[in-house]
Amino acid sequence: MHVNVHERIFRIGKDERTRRYFRRVFGNGSGWKNPTNNQRRWRLCLDSPDREAIQACNHADEVWPRLYIGDQDIASNRQELIKLGITHILNCAQSKWRGGAEYYEGMNITYHGIEAHDSPSFDMSVNFYPAAEFIHKALSMGGTVLVHCAVGVSRSATLVLAYLMIRQNMTLVEAIKTVKDHRGVTPNRGFLRQLSGLDSILRASRKTT
Repeated sequence: MHVNVHERIFRIGKDERTRRYFRRVFGNGSGWKNPTNNQRRWRLCLDSPDREAIQACNHADEVWPRLYIGDQDIASNRQELIKLGITHILNCAQSKWRGGAEYYEGMNITYHGIEAHDSPSFDMSVNFYPAAEFIHKALSMGGTVLVHCAVGVSRSATLVLAYLMIRQNMTLVEAIKTVKDHRGVTPNRGFLRQLSGLDSILRASRKTT
């Protein structure tokens, strides 16, 4: 796969900015100072270095078979979409300025847009199941899915993590590890809290089945 590389490089777990970011995940530092066992695992997973602690962020990366996380650049590059064989697009940053189904007319691409904001206060959880079903249906049909937002590290990553948890029966830790093996992602602290809530719900439901 030939896709351009962002000039921006995300250092996972090594730079102080990233470490401060994840210390704030559980609010006011209290959850970080006295973490539960699950929170300890999330911290180790998110802070552990990948491939010499530096991972370049491509415009698109395949994080699961036929499932890509990408940015706005790849989503607007018709030639690259064709090369990747993209049949379905989930735009997590839809707005009147950014993308839409009409852009892909004539490309045989199924499009779904979500107007989400990369803010800790934004309720992304309402999109967890609809997004997971969109991805699941596309992959079940043999399609190839691009989930993208503006940069491809927070909103899009959050919904792919939710898919892996809901449809692939992964824990939050397993989902993060799976994605992070292929792409540097940094969901904002609010999204991580919502994913941890989903993790708890799914764990409880699996115990009763």
